[in-house]
Amino acid sequence: MNYFKFNQKLEQLSVKAEQKAKKSFENIDSVTEYNQTKVLNAFIKNRVSEMHLGTSTGYGYGDVGRDTLDQVFADCMGAEDAIVRHSFASGTHTLTVALFGILRPGDKVLVLTGRPYDTIIGVFGFEGHTDGSLTDFGVEYHQVDLLPDGTPDINAIRAELAWGNYKMAYIQRSRGYSLRPSLAINKIEELCATVREVSPNTVIMVDNCYGEFVETREPTEVGADIIAGSLIKNAGGGIAPTGGYIAGKREYVEMCAGRMTAPGVGREVGASLGHNRELYMGLFAAPHVTGEALKTAVFASALLEDLGYTVSPTVDEKRADIIQSVILNKPEALISFCRGMQSGAPVDSFVRPEPSDMPGYDDQVIMAAGAFTLGSSIELSADAPLREPYAAWMQGGLNYHSAKTGVLLAVQCMIDDGVLKI
Repeated sequence: MNYFKFNQKLEQLSVKAEQKAKKSFENIDSVTEYNQTKVLNAFIKNRVSEMHLGTSTGYGYGDVGRDTLDQVFADCMGAEDAIVRHSFASGTHTLTVALFGILRPGDKVLVLTGRPYDTIIGVFGFEGHTDGSLTDFGVEYHQVDLLPDGTPDINAIRAELAWGNYKMAYIQRSRGYSLRPSLAINKIEELCATVREVSPNTVIMVDNCYGEFVETREPTEVGADIIAGSLIKNAGGGIAPTGGYIAGKREYVEMCAGRMTAPGVGREVGASLGHNRELYMGLFAAPHVTGEALKTAVFASALLEDLGYTVSPTVDEKRADIIQSVILNKPEALISFCRGMQSGAPVDSFVRPEPSDMPGYDDQVIMAAGAFTLGSSIELSADAPLREPYAAWMQGGLNYHSAKTGVLLAVQCMIDDGVLKI
């Protein structure tokens, strides 16, 4: 039975897109199998049992489930240590805890990957965002702009590090609301090696959002001292209802833990409040769900490129995160695309997305996000600021087959609205 009425030519293009994506799907399955085995090994190594899935209240002293999850997660990331907490409100909050945990007044931070994405600008404190920021606390912000092709400028980074006496080098793995390529692990490895060579005492931090389990290695396995990310993206597997993680060298994780709660208390407090089971299950599901999201992105790339749009990455490009960008050229096309994707969501499919103001963003933003968990980027979503070139950034898909339908509905909506002719 055909539950959705798609344009006949669109259905033909869908078949063609899946054929084009076949080799990429095989590569994704290979990475997924490796990462799923790695995660299973970490669970077995740490002897996870029913007692770890329980709850604690109050101060949360002695929460063995919480503490064991930290070590399981560290093993999955190839790190010495980690803190995984439902109490992190977002990826930006988690990154903020790590930054304020490690940096001190008078320190200097160098961003190696150009202008950061919108919500972290207020944390660093520039472009008029200073109140309560790192700049407000006496931390100096500097950045090295990207090359014209969107890749890091290694020579400029090397020169800046040589004289700058930087406490931290900061790397943003994902593209954010930009069209630059996301950073593959081998590129992060090159950046880490450059920092180590020129400024060996500089702490290397990676914003790992959207990148977990996309490749077989994580930044902490190629030289990063500390990484952070969100549990309502890849690492939570679509099951974690909120939260974030910080992982890396033990000394830096401990510094972050002191900022997370209070100096001298750190990770010893913080009740799990019944979330342990969800966080364990989410981590266990994460490699598979990340693979499904990657397949969705590859399919969308193949389909929309055949429809004449500029996409990044293309169907055969190596991927470093789950994000797929599509340049739609016109505001009405962007709005229509997001509305169509919303119509294919399992939750709030009837809602009509509208561009609106959003905290942390200078432009109005439109979001298609019909998700079981509000704002969950590992569930199929598409969002964008309303500014040229009117690109949509889509990500997620708990399972490929329903997410594929969501992508087709997004295109069908553009056809119905008259902004796309096929």
